[in-house]
Amino acid sequence: MYRTLSRRRLLRLAGLSGGAGLAAALTPPAAATPATSTTAATETITEPWPAGPRDALALLLEGNRRWVSGCPRHPHQSIARREAVAAGQSPFAVVFSCIDSRVPPELVFDRGLGDLFVVRTGGQSVDDVVLGSIEFGPAEFDTGLIMVLGHTRCGAVAATIEAVEDHAGRAPGHIQAVVDALRPAYEIAVRQPGDVVDNTVRAQTALTVARLKADDQLADRARAGALVVVGGRYDLDSGRVELVA
Repeated sequence: MYRTLSRRRLLRLAGLSGGAGLAAALTPPAAATPATSTTAATETITEPWPAGPRDALALLLEGNRRWVSGCPRHPHQSIARREAVAAGQSPFAVVFSCIDSRVPPELVFDRGLGDLFVVRTGGQSVDDVVLGSIEFGPAEFDTGLIMVLGHTRCGAVAATIEAVEDHAGRAPGHIQAVVDALRPAYEIAVRQPGDVVDNTVRAQTALTVARLKADDQLADRARAGALVVVGGRYDLDSGRVELVA
């Protein structure tokens, strides 16, 4: 019989109840042509479309540098862009990130409509529905890049550590599934020197990248160079994304 967590812990954990959301629509992709976005009535920005997975990664990191510097361009957020992608889509990357409200991928990478498939769960916790959501981009749209994005001071990770270390405790409801999913990363991190939360974030990112590279639907693409899977860590203070896996 599990004893319940304290009211304080229940309140802190309750914010993690969000689940994964499919960011893919079931419409066929539009033709892969360079897209433009209008940021003002007289200003049109032409955004290059990546020729391959490495170019896609460079485009994400370039957008992140703009975000860090405070000079985002907000591409592909015009009415014209909305109308252009209404008939179909061809996103160049899948971003699998945490549900944390401070880490919205489209802002972090300075992107817009039709650019990214986005899947978000607490602490990048993975189950079969999440895997299917991530597989959708490469399998159906030949999306060539998957970015697994963890972040500093992750609340899902901190709550997992608290629940695991309180051996008699259990997280409420389905939040326990997040705890169970993050436990392997914690078991790695707890044996390492340094901050256990940050170590767990890094371990979870690396484990997820390895899992995706070995996934039956993704492995052949990765080996052929048609798909690149990387892991990043977002700094809440600086806004910078560093590659960690």
